[in-house]
Amino acid sequence: MDAKELKQRYSHGERDFNNADLREADLSWTNLSEINLEKANLREANLKGATLERANLQGADLQGANLYGATLRGANLSEANLFGANMTGAFTIATNLMGAILPDGTKN
Repeated sequence: MDAKELKQRYSHGERDFNNADLREADLSWTNLSEINLEKANLREANLKGATLERANLQGADLQGANLYGATLRGANLSEANLFGANMTGAFTIATNLMGAILPDGTKN
């Protein structure tokens, strides 16, 4: 699946994209509130400025992803792999990072 297909399906009300392969997808500045991306492959994805409020990213692979300025309020990133991700300026109030691998490689 590519970014265009995900955006189209999301705009038509679909929210369940668990296990989706979105490597290197450009989802910058996209509103994806309440999306389910559990165990999705988002390696090197561009999520700059994206809105992911209350999104489920449990177990997602976000290695090297760009989350600069993304809104992750209330998102579930438990067990996610964020190694090497850019989270500068990301809004992470009430974000669940339990068991996640953080950008510096440490486990939360």
